[in-house]
Amino acid sequence: MSEPEAPKIEFPCEDYPIKIMGQSGPVYHEFVVSVVERHAPGFDQTRITVRESAKGTFQSITVFITATGVNQLQALHQELTASDMTKMVL
Repeated sequence: MSEPEAPKIEFPCEDYPIKIMGQSGPVYHEFVVSVVERHAPGFDQTRITVRESAKGTFQSITVFITATGVNQLQALHQELTASDMTKMVL
């Protein structure tokens, strides 16, 4: 049996959520914001949510962007995961 095909995204896609998990702290938060701003200029930084892990070692940062295409999303994912501070990008 074949796997069901993932739903297609229509671009531009407003309010596209990206969850980035990595080391806790202001340095990582600034890194994430700078990378997202580079790939999605003008994204609404007031909508950023941050959740700390139970022990405070890691944080989950959720941002919402206007996704303009697959290339933008791939480049954003690649730059975020290239950092040793990033553990996962969803």
